[in-house]
Amino acid sequence: MIQLRIESKGQGPREVAVARFPCRVGRGAANDVVLPHWRVGLCHAEFHRFDDGIRLLDQGAFGGTRVNGERVEEFGPLAEFDEIRIAGFSLRLVGELDLRELDSQSSQVVEIARPPAQPSSPPTAAPTAAPTAAPTAAPTTTPPSTPTELVSQTQPEIAAVTASTSSNDLLLLEWQRRLHRGLIEAIDLRRYDVRQLSDHQLRTQVGTVLRDLLGSTHVPPASLNQDLLWQRVLDEAIGLGPLEPLLADPTITEIMVNAADAIWVERGGRLEQHAARFTDDDAIRAVIDRIVAPLGRRIDEASPMVDARLADGSRVNAIIPPLAVRGPALTIRRFSTRVLGTDDLLRLGSASEAMLEFLRVCVASRRNLIVSGGTGSGKTTLLNVLSNLIPPGERLITIEDAAELRLAYPHLVTLEARPANLEGRGAITIRDLVRNALRMRPDRIIVGECRGGEALDMLQAMNTGHEGSLTTVHANTARDALSRLEMMVLMAGIDLPIAVVREQIASAIDLVVHQTRGADGVRRIQSILEVTGNESGRLQTQEIFRYVQRSPAGGDSRGRVGGHFEACDAVPQFYDALAQAGWDLDYEGFARAGTQCR
Repeated sequence: MIQLRIESKGQGPREVAVARFPCRVGRGAANDVVLPHWRVGLCHAEFHRFDDGIRLLDQGAFGGTRVNGERVEEFGPLAEFDEIRIAGFSLRLVGELDLRELDSQSSQVVEIARPPAQPSSPPTAAPTAAPTAAPTAAPTTTPPSTPTELVSQTQPEIAAVTASTSSNDLLLLEWQRRLHRGLIEAIDLRRYDVRQLSDHQLRTQVGTVLRDLLGSTHVPPASLNQDLLWQRVLDEAIGLGPLEPLLADPTITEIMVNAADAIWVERGGRLEQHAARFTDDDAIRAVIDRIVAPLGRRIDEASPMVDARLADGSRVNAIIPPLAVRGPALTIRRFSTRVLGTDDLLRLGSASEAMLEFLRVCVASRRNLIVSGGTGSGKTTLLNVLSNLIPPGERLITIEDAAELRLAYPHLVTLEARPANLEGRGAITIRDLVRNALRMRPDRIIVGECRGGEALDMLQAMNTGHEGSLTTVHANTARDALSRLEMMVLMAGIDLPIAVVREQIASAIDLVVHQTRGADGVRRIQSILEVTGNESGRLQTQEIFRYVQRSPAGGDSRGRVGGHFEACDAVPQFYDALAQAGWDLDYEGFARAGTQCR
């Protein structure tokens, strides 16, 4: 823990206790130390802890950061006589409390202290020495026994105690940092060809070195859980750090890392903050690198965004500074470890029996389907379910940015797009893969998501002998999905009249299945819309099924919002042709009758 003394014109000196690194200083409210002045950048500078001490890093703000009168980009290690100038503020390092001393303390730890809302007068014990006096001439009052007392005596207005972080948790995190640095110094993982080692072998070799460190040069206090400390350091060194136990939890469907100390998860469709944390931003970067490196992808300042996947098929998106202002951000969307079927959708209340029976007929009769919905609404899961309804014996080709579909199908070819290399060359887009797939003798083409000009090639594939193809589109409603499809076709760079585009859509698309995520977290099929044709330049549609929601007050004890699925008294146009071809069809399911949802 370090103490900072902050002085400015018109305000008395105040002291701030900091126990989290990196410690961000700036004008924005999200910073750890807020300096409210228009000349201070949103995130002006950062304090980092290194082996040699505390170092200051300027974040490129317009006014710059000065140490002892000279503008710096990085300075350290800081000493008590070093003066840091940020706009009209003067900051000095007053002292540092070794976190090992917290082991025997039971009080809560001050995580960060904020500036006061009103100017405060100088403490009565403040020295009256001249400005040229050395900082070592500070008052010699006996320091309090706990960090909380320290701040409350020097600046009671700004003491902010973090109740959720105990001194033992903070001590564990600090020892995790120390052991991780010691492990890096003791072993060079690059000497091993990790591709030739199984995960168990790699963990065994690194674990041996780590246990030697624990028993020799690095001896943590006896109060710490040694096994937990060992596991955390090992996970951070060669695994995914604090994400390992989260990925092992089957109830978590999404993991969102907003910052090193801000990890959120989704359970049952609802968000909650998790107690897990990374040691610092560098640990997040290391985890991102471990995820993308085996896939041949990269993330750096030249390419600060990346889409990837984990070995279990989970979707990964990462973004780093300078685009991510608060530090690296990581999002992992997990999928079920087993392939879901129509029975699971029925059990979860995502669809009715009549809906699922209708979709079985549509897939078997080679209707072209679009699954639409918002982010996180379950489009990919529903596409998986529909794809597994395809009768065996057909040749499927799936095309995705990052391979996520899990099809239990014997005759399957999976294609994945590729980003550009360091020279900006070699990119293979979804559109390139759709064109190539047409030369691979597919019976059906499944595109993970249409985002741009590939929509035109997809429509042409559906119109030229590849009936029964499927894709997903981001949209708010089923009708909006058709409008988005028009826009994406125009993004292909071919100057087509809108009437021609709509004619292509009416000829190619048979059904739009719209998926939503309700306020109760349940993902449901909201609407099934049939495209019936194109008349006078307008796409004609009819709704076959829909979900009708009651008022939120009608929810059950589990928080689920009441409602029901219902048919819309409309028989699909293609049913007559199927009946003439000898299909045994049930027309009763299209009668208007509500099916209560759980």
